[in-house]
Amino acid sequence: MSWQTTACKPGIYVSSSPAYLQVKDSPRISLKTFIESRCQSIFKEFKPAWWLFNGHLQTAYCVIGDFSTIDQIVYERRLLRVPDGGTIGLDFTAPSAQKELDPDTPIVVVLHGSYESYVRSVLSFACSSKEQGGLGYRGVVVNFRGCAGVEMTTTQFYSAGYTDDFRRALLYLSIRYPRAKLLGIGFSLGANVMTRYLGEEGANSKLASGCVLACPWDLVKNSKHWFSRSVYSKAMANNLRALVKRHLASLLRLGPSILTPNLETLMLTKGARLIDVDELLTRLVGGSSPPFPFPSAKAYYEWASSHHYVKDIRVPFLAINSLDDPIVREVPVPVPQEAGYTTIVVTRFGGHLGWFQRNKNRGIRAVDRWVKAPVCEWLEATGNDLVVEFREGEVVEEVDGFTRSAAGPHIGYKEIGLSKVIATAARGTLGGL
Repeated sequence: MSWQTTACKPGIYVSSSPAYLQVKDSPRISLKTFIESRCQSIFKEFKPAWWLFNGHLQTAYCVIGDFSTIDQIVYERRLLRVPDGGTIGLDFTAPSAQKELDPDTPIVVVLHGSYESYVRSVLSFACSSKEQGGLGYRGVVVNFRGCAGVEMTTTQFYSAGYTDDFRRALLYLSIRYPRAKLLGIGFSLGANVMTRYLGEEGANSKLASGCVLACPWDLVKNSKHWFSRSVYSKAMANNLRALVKRHLASLLRLGPSILTPNLETLMLTKGARLIDVDELLTRLVGGSSPPFPFPSAKAYYEWASSHHYVKDIRVPFLAINSLDDPIVREVPVPVPQEAGYTTIVVTRFGGHLGWFQRNKNRGIRAVDRWVKAPVCEWLEATGNDLVVEFREGEVVEEVDGFTRSAAGPHIGYKEIGLSKVIATAARGTLGGL
């Protein structure tokens, strides 16, 4: 492709038997009609900025672009200790010291990465007040173990397939805000976790809707493409190695584990691919036992893939991918007939979490993200127009200081800390498999 970019409308894929949704002041309408009438930006052309004319450049700009002066967000972090001793961090927008929101205000629940520019791009609008032109929602970013400054308090890490920490976060939110709609949005690896959660829970999902961007779907197939395996895979492997290095002192202090024999190799290996690091790390400690540990990274990829969960989702679900994403080459289209709640949007351009277009109002080289408008329209539609039946409060019990779900005692939490976090100057990292 040349530097002369072309404007193209996305491909829109829905089931031939779409689900029907109850909306305010209207009879039930199909998911297709719901999107056509409320998310019109999805159908608009996307023309990438001419200097970011392919997926590699779009993806690279996510990492090297300077987003430190835009979409600044102050978070209030709440730390949750979970029954196995691990810690997750929930970063809330609109701290109570600045503004009180109604308890039934919709909540945008993000997986994951409070500092990432693509997260802040959505939250800066969704969580601005209506007086400022935003949606007036509350936002919360669920940060996995060891991520975004969350301390490692066990040797268990996170992974693309482990959903129980997300369940614990949703249990906490559903108890703290029992009348608020929880609207999920996931990015890259977080998108995979969210898709799996929605499929696993089906009609019992605590999320009223889901939206995922750059979901890796089939981890086995998407790990096999040569350029991704040779270039991007090494960058993502370096991110994981850096995470282990950051927490190395804590991991050693926690004592011997199944991971201990591999720590030296992880630290010394250079030029490793993601599958090599997953072989040494994620397949062993990327979740609880069972199903971890897995016999190989490939076995972990097969288990963690999310594409086969789409047919089990029972809440409105929007997925957006790009054809020139150098990391995610396989997207599950067409949508199967039994996946009536799912819409998959595929743009011709956009890279991995890019979708950068020229912003003519901010200067000759200024950009913004095309994807922001359709995502925020989706959040507005599902937050304000979608009618959701709130179920009776979940049965919980207090055991040893933990609030635990009676349906599964391993799903529980204990709030252990509160602090302020400012998300500003962090540069992006290469999200992916």
